[in-house]
Amino acid sequence: MGANTSQVSDLSDNPSLKALVGTESISENDPFWNQLISFTFISPTSSGESKLLEEAVIPLAKILIENNPRTGNFGALVRIFLGRTKELKISTECQDQLFIWQAHNALFMIRCLLKVFIREMSEEELHLQFSYQERAPGSCSQDLLEELLSNLVHLIVEVPLLDITYSILFEAVTTLLVFFSYQLFHKDILRDGLIYHLCLTSRLVKTLLYNFIRQEKCPPPATHIFEPKDEGGLLYGLASGVASGLWSVFTLGGAGSKVGIDQEHNPLPLSNQSLLLLLVLANLTDGPDWPNPYRQAITCFRNTQDTSSLSAEQPHTFQINFNSLYTALCEQQRSDQATLLLYTLLHQNANMRTYMLSRTDMDNLVLPILEILYHVEDRNSHHVYMALIILLILTEDDAFNRSIHEVILKNISWYTERSLTEISLGSLLILVVIRTIQFNMTRTRDKYLHTNCLAALANMSAQFRCLHQYAAQRIISFRRRAQPHSVCLSFICRCCAHSFFPSLCPSCSLFALLSKKHNKVLEQATQSLRGRQGDNTALPDYAQDLNVIEEVIRMMLEIINSCLSNSLHHNPNLVYALLYKRELFEQFRTHPSFQDIMQNLDTVIGFFSQRLEQAGSDLSVERVQEVIMKGAQALPTDRLKKFPELKFKYVEEDQPEDFFIPYVWSLVFNSGVGLHWSPHGIELFSMDSG
Repeated sequence: MGANTSQVSDLSDNPSLKALVGTESISENDPFWNQLISFTFISPTSSGESKLLEEAVIPLAKILIENNPRTGNFGALVRIFLGRTKELKISTECQDQLFIWQAHNALFMIRCLLKVFIREMSEEELHLQFSYQERAPGSCSQDLLEELLSNLVHLIVEVPLLDITYSILFEAVTTLLVFFSYQLFHKDILRDGLIYHLCLTSRLVKTLLYNFIRQEKCPPPATHIFEPKDEGGLLYGLASGVASGLWSVFTLGGAGSKVGIDQEHNPLPLSNQSLLLLLVLANLTDGPDWPNPYRQAITCFRNTQDTSSLSAEQPHTFQINFNSLYTALCEQQRSDQATLLLYTLLHQNANMRTYMLSRTDMDNLVLPILEILYHVEDRNSHHVYMALIILLILTEDDAFNRSIHEVILKNISWYTERSLTEISLGSLLILVVIRTIQFNMTRTRDKYLHTNCLAALANMSAQFRCLHQYAAQRIISFRRRAQPHSVCLSFICRCCAHSFFPSLCPSCSLFALLSKKHNKVLEQATQSLRGRQGDNTALPDYAQDLNVIEEVIRMMLEIINSCLSNSLHHNPNLVYALLYKRELFEQFRTHPSFQDIMQNLDTVIGFFSQRLEQAGSDLSVERVQEVIMKGAQALPTDRLKKFPELKFKYVEEDQPEDFFIPYVWSLVFNSGVGLHWSPHGIELFSMDSG
């Protein structure tokens, strides 16, 4: 960075950079600026090198902070960039790579300096850094910060995305991200700021969405090589143009995200950075007289195929191709930020939610979400929450709950606990959600997690159709294997080689797990009371543990009852599993929390048990299933007690920004391409959060 500099280690000795940050004011007409922004600096290719660049820039930026009030050189650099941007669109049309290259270099320098400024000073002090300038007689002062922000937005929105403009568009998006990064250095949520009101346009939201949709890869280095027309000119004797390494900044990895875009092998830097900026903008808090226009734009945009006129009451609305957006969302769910965008659209944009639910290929969207939940051990908790809430929102729609049982899937390779050669999407969803509950009950014990899992199952329960036998078994029973399941009481389950605390096998049914946990906690509570007679020390909170387990048991009983009451004749496998493990429910018949709901289960168990007794002894599995299917048609529905419909709706908690803003900025911190922040200065979240 700076003329004739090719390595990070050279920055502190670079004469051009020394002049920029030094004590002498440099006129905007000085040839120095052309030399400064015609550098062949080899940009970082890893997060480690990005850190080295940051550390090299900090001392230079601090010197500039001290000298800039007298020199105004930072403002001059900004004005040099602004002068270039006024001709960018024409330069693009004329394929003027030199002009675009120099504009990019100037902006890259501004961004690197700004990043340090924002860490070192308040917004008011930053504003002053833009105000220091050489006052020529008769010149008028202008708000340079506002002009820079407006030009960045104009650049992003107006300049077409081509190979020769990719780099500067990426840099413009990244610089806006840096401007908003004040939030990283504040523990409390910022509810207003100087820059919040300076770049308001729904076209920015639309462009960022299209950048995400297009998924354009970084052009190959050869695309950017500038061949000078003469050896003099503006390059001042530099070698033949842009070193290919300059553009490798776009393949930088994140600072430690568990699962994200593989930027080294499949670089999508502009798409990734645009999505991060979009999420930052969408989650800005509303001011007293300033409803967030970016959130309003995300809430009301419509499909390009919608021919109705746009409402004047929604000034921030625009149209975008829903099919393209849906396809991009399906393809990118392995990243946290794409899942968060999907959640945002489903929750806030009724047009997009209606469109998604009308798709006949919902498996393309749901399968990646299920895979996130299936690999819960490898995902951060926020990503799992978002995936689960997406399922909960989808299951609020009865048509979705019916249609997922009509979609038949073949050979789900990532589901490794059992070979699933053919299963409905609905049964797979049930399997994965039950597995998530079991993981939570045995590992994390997060009430929020299992509450939302159960709510999704409850929403689906009345529309359960033709449940796969394995899904039915995982709800109630389990399949006998060569190794008896009783070994689940040991520390390692021989049937599946899983080790859990408190040694419960994930291949056992959810109800079996709940029953064992309920009995174990009761036994522990009883033993503790007996062993502590006369001991006044505090007992473990067994009452709270019991309450949580009983809430889950109650909900599972209601889910089973809802299926039996509404679609018993569609689910012979569930009835078979219920009969096979009827002894699991004996302990709940007299329990005051379960007596009412157990009446229906007892009615079904009693009815089918009698039918099987009448059919004779030593019945084959096929004969048992035949009896069940005929009995399902004969059971009078009025024999089952009516319960309120199980329906749950997702509602954001009060002040959702307390969750979402730290989450979004943790994604920027971990996944921002070419960005590095020292963790020691971060106040918004802890380094182990998420």
